[in-house]
Amino acid sequence: MTRFWLGGYGPAMEGIADGIGLLAGDEGAETSLSYRGAVTSTPSPSWLAQHPTLDVVYAALEGDAAVQAFARSGESALTPLGEPVEAGQYVCHVAVAPNGSSLIASCYGDGRVVRIGLDAAGRLIPDAANKAAELRAALLGEPAAETGAPAGTAAAASDPYGDEGRESHAHAAAFLPDGRIATTDLGFDLVRIWRQTAGGLALDHEVVLPKGTGPRHMVVHPSGHLHVVTEYSCEVFTLAAGPDGTWAVVSSVLSSPIAEIGVDFPAELARTRDGQFLYTALRGSNTIAALRVRGAGEALESIALADSGVDWPRHHLVHQGKLLVAGQRSDTISLIDLDERTGAPLGIRHRAPAPTPTHFLPVR
Repeated sequence: MTRFWLGGYGPAMEGIADGIGLLAGDEGAETSLSYRGAVTSTPSPSWLAQHPTLDVVYAALEGDAAVQAFARSGESALTPLGEPVEAGQYVCHVAVAPNGSSLIASCYGDGRVVRIGLDAAGRLIPDAANKAAELRAALLGEPAAETGAPAGTAAAASDPYGDEGRESHAHAAAFLPDGRIATTDLGFDLVRIWRQTAGGLALDHEVVLPKGTGPRHMVVHPSGHLHVVTEYSCEVFTLAAGPDGTWAVVSSVLSSPIAEIGVDFPAELARTRDGQFLYTALRGSNTIAALRVRGAGEALESIALADSGVDWPRHHLVHQGKLLVAGQRSDTISLIDLDERTGAPLGIRHRAPAPTPTHFLPVR
């Protein structure tokens, strides 16, 4: 059976989801994929992440400014693993370290980037333990979290363009091959590169994108390049690390030649397993844009644009040669066939109702 945990928005976020849901279907029978109900009563678990080695799932509780851990307690069941831990306003993304030692929470509302420790069982380490780590960091002369923020909070971003009318909006994090972490700040047009220290995250350097682009989500390519989709300018920027480890933009391309800036707002960026193709969803025209990766990963070209089959496609992922799309405003999910050779979307194979879906996570 094919199964996915399904994140969603509840009433506090103007949605109808009751918690983390289950999407399931018979293996090889795509049209049987359907919503099977909520497996938790969590409010607005808008983004989900899997522990790399344990049967533990982490949820960004966007309306509650917190992150919570859940242990798998059956074939299709999740049980809370400890209490929620404070993160920041409108926490919208969580990313778990490859070694399972911590997670990074990105908070759209207040711009916070928060590192939360994980214990050997996958539980979120409470603030007391994080504060002890900060004390050790102070003794070692390493950077500490900002005053008044949750323990583990990184230094606040500053607008490189000096515009007092803009606000910081952290949106996503990605673990880089060398152990550093990249985060996007949609409000300040930044990709920030961090080092991990005993006291939290220490800023290594920043990559400033053109003003008003709005970097949102990222994927790390097998080549080591970092692809970043922008919500406001409908572009995908490709970043690479130089010999000294400093990241910089090496190319950019419109997600689609006919994307309408101010009408279309790209959401997720997903890639095929082999890294040959990328897909982004354009909220507004409700389309899926396909891009081909060129060279050694340093360049992209737009190859196709197709109907997403949903309204406001907030998240999508490539699964077994198909694209699964979450329609936030239509309360539906869709399944799109992909051409294995060209990467182009071929058409909508299946649609099914689901309550305000915002994120898919394959059940491991």
